[in-house]
Parts: sequence; C-alpha cells; structure tokens
Amino acid sequence: MRGWRIVVVAAVMTALAPLIGCVRQGVHEQAVAGLVAQADAASTPSLAWTSCQEKDLSRLQCATATVPLDYAHPDGPTLALALVRQPATDASRRIGTLFTAAGGPGGSGLHWAARDQMFPGEIARRFDVVTFDQRGTGRSAQVRCFPNPEEQQRFWASVWVPPRNAEQEAAQARFSRDLSASCAANSPELLPHLTTVDAARDLDLLRRAVGDKKLTYEGGSYASYLGEVYGALFGDRVRALNLSSMIDPDSYTSDSRAQVAESAAGTEEVLSEFFRLCAQAGPSRCAFAGPVKPNADQVLGDQKASGSADLQDRDTALLDRLRQGPVLVGEGEQARSVTYAEVVGQQAMLLYDVEQGWPTLARLLTEVDRGAAGNAEVVRGILDKYRFPPDFLDAFIAISCADKTFVRDPDQWPAMTKELAATSPTYGGFWLYLHQPCASWPSPQGGYPQRYPGPWILRSDVPALLFNNRFDPVTPLTAARTAQQALVNARLVVVEGGYGHETEGDCIKNLRERYLIDQQLPAPGATCKADQAPFAG
Repeated sequence: MRGWRIVVVAAVMTALAPLIGCVRQGVHEQAVAGLVAQADAASTPSLAWTSCQEKDLSRLQCATATVPLDYAHPDGPTLALALVRQPATDASRRIGTLFTAAGGPGGSGLHWAARDQMFPGEIARRFDVVTFDQRGTGRSAQVRCFPNPEEQQRFWASVWVPPRNAEQEAAQARFSRDLSASCAANSPELLPHLTTVDAARDLDLLRRAVGDKKLTYEGGSYASYLGEVYGALFGDRVRALNLSSMIDPDSYTSDSRAQVAESAAGTEEVLSEFFRLCAQAGPSRCAFAGPVKPNADQVLGDQKASGSADLQDRDTALLDRLRQGPVLVGEGEQARSVTYAEVVGQQAMLLYDVEQGWPTLARLLTEVDRGAAGNAEVVRGILDKYRFPPDFLDAFIAISCADKTFVRDPDQWPAMTKELAATSPTYGGFWLYLHQPCASWPSPQGGYPQRYPGPWILRSDVPALLFNNRFDPVTPLTAARTAQQALVNARLVVVEGGYGHETEGDCIKNLRERYLIDQQLPAPGATCKADQAPFAG
C-alpha cells in the first residue's frame, strides 16, 4: 500500500509540475512588473550639468538628480543623488552615456572619479561617462548611524573584527545590537529604502534623464550586483552590461552565509598564493621573504625563509601571537601596539591590490613580526592609510543588511565562525563578523517589501559580458561561474594568472571597448592573460 501511494503521489506531482512552474513564473513576473511600474510612475529627473567646483573634480561636470525616497510613493518625499560626468571627447561620434558605479557597498562614485580619468581611450571618446554616489552613500543622503562624528569614531574604534576570544565575541554581539539600534534611531526614514532594487530603479531614472533608450553599464564587485539586479528588472532596457569581479546574486541575496563562506575561501586561497609568489620573488621584491630578525618575544636567528610553506608557517605563528594579545612594534614613545583584528583585516584588504597592496602587506607583516625590532612608523603609516572611513562602514552595513539574509540572532556568530573554520580558519570570522549587525537589523522578518530574491535571467538582446580574475580574494572565480549560470544570457572571460580584485590589462581593455562600443562579444570560452605577475616590478 505504501508503495502504491508513493507511485500515485509521484504521478500527481509530475502532472502538476508544469502548473507549479507556471504559477511560480507568474508570481515572479507580477513582482517584477510591480517594481518596474513603481519606477515608471516616478518623474524623470532634470539634470543641470555645471562645472564641478572641487579641485579634484574640476575637469568633470556635476549635477543632482531628484528621485523618490520610496518608490511605492513616487510623489512623496525625495532624496538627491550626486552625479559627475566625463563628457565624450568626440562629440560627433558619441554613442550615448556609459553609467558606472562604485563597489562596497558603500563606496563613493565621486571619490573614485576624483582619482583619475574614469575610462581612457576609445570609451572616453565615444561615451559620456557618468558615475554617482548611490543612495545612502557619500553626497547622496549618506546614512547616519550616530548623532555626531565623535560618537561614530568612538564606536568604530572599539570594534574587533574578527574577535579573538569569548570576551570579545560577547562584546561584538552587544556592539552589533547597538549599531542596529543606532542606525534605526538616526536614519529611520532612509533605512527601509536602501536595497539594491532601489538603487537599480534610481539607475533607470538616470538613464531616462540623459535621454538614452537603453542602458549601457559597467560595474565591478558590489556594482556587479547592481548590474545583475538592473538586468533582472529592466532586461528589455539593457543595451550592454559589462560586469566584473562577480557576485553570485542567489547566495548574496538568499543564502548570505554561503556567500560569506565563498568569499572567505577565496581570501584563504589568494593568501596562499601571496606566500608562494613572495617566496619566488625573494626579499628584493617581497620583504616578507627576507631574513627573520630577532625581536623581544622570540629569537629565531638570521635565517632566510626558503619557501612558501615557511612563510605560511611564519604568518600562522604571528597570528597565534596576536591572538594572545597585541604585539608592540618598536620601542619607546613611538612604539605602535598592533592587534589581531588589525592584521587580519589588513591582510584581507591589501590582497585586493596586487601592484600596491601586496608589497605593502609584505612590509606590514615583516615589521609586525619583528616586534620591538620592527619599524613602528612604517606600521603606523600602513594602518592609518588603509583604515576604512566610518561613513563607508555605516553605508556598507546599512545596504548589506537591506539586501542580505542572515539568521536573526547575533549570538550564533561564534558557532557559525567555528563551522567556517574547516575551510577558512582565518577569514571566515572576518567576513562573517562584518555582517553581524544584520542579525538584529530593524527590518521586517521577511525583509523589506521591495527586496528582490531572483531569478536573475537577463532578458536582453545582447548578452552580458563578465570578467573575473582567476585569483580574486573576495569574489572568487566560483562565484563568477555561478553568476554566469544565473544570468543565463552572459559570457564569462577569465583572466588566467590574474590576481587581485580588479580585472585589468590590455586584453580586458580591448574586449571591453569592442563590447561597449560595437556590442561585439568574445568567442565562448575566451580568456585573457594577466599583463604582469605579482612582485614582478
């Protein structure tokens, strides 16, 4: 009888499967249609471009776009988005506008634009290039989690990410609850409207504002997720979507612990590559491959590390020392106390940048490892230069928690960190604890109503073009491959021998130009080779 029932149930489910699929598809289409309709009901922003007044932006044009705070009420309260434009240098052959955005989330497009020309070469000739501060960041209604900068600085100075013992774990759980409550108290109207769905709808209004019928967009890291969300909602309005340093949209949105685990595994893998290539380069190009000098804590002799395993062991020993307590670098009044959280955080962040970050990380590890014999000024300069600005941290938390899905209990973080330690003993805790405030975030249990969980199929005439380095410390190649499958209508180019978080080089530049300008895709399975290996300079 039991077997008969199983057969009947299986037959019924087989018969119902197409109907269930149609129902799910119908629900999805209704959800997308509703989100798009809310954006379409909003007024098109009017952009008055004028020369930017700031010295670092003086070569560009600035404007402000007024968009709805809440797209469910397009005629209600508004907020102002800050934009900058790099005009096309060949106006007679101008194609349109190329939109681009900063990563993070929490990064400022204006700060990025201030550094240098946004895109050189043929792209700069054929496109107006526009970037902006996403809502909640920089000059676009920066989210405020504290009543004043002094309290903000004081709070972030007291945070240990990752914590190194049970006492710090308990303190971090309190800090995460305090931060969630403080953000809710200081930005109550803004917090519910910081999802990437809101940013994608802002982007569509900006497309309308510049007069383009379809969107041409480039974005890397978190900005790749912004592009994925835009494509899922407005696929028929996409002209070209060039995304890099890819986020897997499914795990990012619906299984954020898995996304953290994937990032942490990527960081562990790239750190191992850092030690391997450092050992190959030798002390003349990688300081950490040099002799280990004695310090006040231990005498190791004047021997040269002979291989990557030696450097890995040396780093593990250093982190073990730091877990016991801070290491004092240098002597006297100028000495600098260095914590476990500082070194782990700097390792993760400096691995992003092969050209500058990797040699800097080698110097930092060398001087901290030397303890009292180390150069405190070098360490102080590195830690001060690469510290996250508090406004970025506030925006990163607010936007991440608006999009992601975590268990609603910060006290579970130590147990989840132990689970991640099997594959990511160092960076599982680092990436996970950055998101602990999401466990007590003041959002509805199911998330904000406009939040979009997929599917992510890009329904556009031209497939998306995706780039990813083979060794990316935060958005690993596994995430890029999964993202390609989720978008379906996408082509992935891997930079073989590529390290770091940005995809660069002549091959990438040429493929990007042909795609954005001519809508020409590389052949399936095409790859690029990195122009230069780490520590080669």
